[in-house]
Amino acid sequence: MLLQIPELLSPEQVAQARSVMDRANWVDGRATAGHQSAQVKNNEQLPESSAEARALGDMILQALERSPLFISAVLPARVFPPLFNRYGAGMEFGAHVDNAIRAVTGTASRIRTDVSCTLFLAAPDEYDGGELVVEDTYGEHRVKLPAGHAVIYPSTSLHKVEPVTRGARVASFFWIQSMIRDDGQRTLLFDLDMAIQRIRSDLPPGHPGPVQLTATYHNLLRRWADC
Repeated sequence: MLLQIPELLSPEQVAQARSVMDRANWVDGRATAGHQSAQVKNNEQLPESSAEARALGDMILQALERSPLFISAVLPARVFPPLFNRYGAGMEFGAHVDNAIRAVTGTASRIRTDVSCTLFLAAPDEYDGGELVVEDTYGEHRVKLPAGHAVIYPSTSLHKVEPVTRGARVASFFWIQSMIRDDGQRTLLFDLDMAIQRIRSDLPPGHPGPVQLTATYHNLLRRWADC
């Protein structure tokens, strides 16, 4: 499932993030790439252990906790501390699949990458190119969102960032280990949750339908969840 999360960060939060990032020191983005990805990756990143990355990452984690759409779609068990990248003119990230397991720097913790997330921090008119291109069974999906908006997609997807030809593409990216590792099952639960919310608003109070469907949702979650 590929899904946009609108306005994950407010304009004020985006401005705060950009101010911090503009003053930070950037390093070669290949530092966090696997052997295969490093061959097609050309960008810059904030060091994972930097104070700037940690502070901005905490802001994003708090925003995720306040997003009902994110929680419903991802059913997160663990979230990798957000990372931050920048693509200047001529930079790109060729087609790749994210590593299945990510170690959290400085800890013994590892997470399974079920869902990938890109949070855009530069407005589309600030740069040319730089589209996130995600491939699935229905073809290619090209994503370039307003600053503060995010997109989630299965980490199993082949994806790339198109070359930037003007300006700079700035974003945060991270991975989530879901309670539901199978993308098809997550999608079914998300669709059911959205349907329950619509039915609840349409039916009169006390109607048994929403309760019955909610019971089905939780029984499926109980059957499939790994937490």
